[in-house]
Amino acid sequence: MEFQDRCKQSTRPKFDCLLFDLDDTLYPLSSGIAAECRKNIGEYMLEKLGIPPSKIDSLCTLLYKHYGTTMAGLRAIGYNFDNDDYHGFVHGRLPYDNIKPDPSLRHVLLSLPIRKMIFTNGDKAHAAKVLKRLGIEDCFEGIICFETLNPDSVAFATDNTSKIFDIEDYFTKINPSEELPKTPLLCKPNIDAMEHALKISNINPQRTIFFDDSIRNLQSGKRIGLHTVLVGTSQRAKGADYAIESMHNIKEALRKLWDEDTEISDDVICSAKVAIETSVTA
Repeated sequence: MEFQDRCKQSTRPKFDCLLFDLDDTLYPLSSGIAAECRKNIGEYMLEKLGIPPSKIDSLCTLLYKHYGTTMAGLRAIGYNFDNDDYHGFVHGRLPYDNIKPDPSLRHVLLSLPIRKMIFTNGDKAHAAKVLKRLGIEDCFEGIICFETLNPDSVAFATDNTSKIFDIEDYFTKINPSEELPKTPLLCKPNIDAMEHALKISNINPQRTIFFDDSIRNLQSGKRIGLHTVLVGTSQRAKGADYAIESMHNIKEALRKLWDEDTEISDDVICSAKVAIETSVTA
């Protein structure tokens, strides 16, 4: 019996889940989607929220830096808007044709019989369009997205007559007397958001590899126990256990992380039998 227990432990896969960011991770930054998204955010701030053009760039930078997404930051400092309207404006006009089908990525993903999940700050409609364009919509067990993390987030009417917190003025003060307002939205790289995502998805961070193009997302992932891979460069950064140029190099990362003291072949990586758990869809 003791021998059988040791045998089971030795053959148990080291990881049972692969967790993937979506944008600029499963497809390259060169698609131009990120730049178009940023452009649409600026236009939304101008047309829907009445923010002066001269303030948009600096405000976007501050909000993204301190809240994870511009959307979360806008809500934090007092702007009221309908979440679906925001996503429809920012994502609905993206040039999705720039994202091309990726049969090579599909082949790699399907060759890995291990639980695979998407974890994005974007909304479910955007995630669905991206995955369909790539031709990999059936490669994942579920999607953790904006709606997953914010199921009870209230959809506000566009009414911004309330006082807006001046975040730019806040950071000009040496010792500000008030605290930076908190956002009502959960998103990466917020630790609470990431822990909540893993909990509702029944993901064990110690047995999960997290792929993301954002260093700060990976750093938060490390803090909660995830094994991390930086996507988009071969240069490893703090918070990343490994770095790969693109998702086509995923097996390179798996060989490194699966067992750092042992060379792992494709056959070994692809032979792990993992139980399929309840799907988390948004």
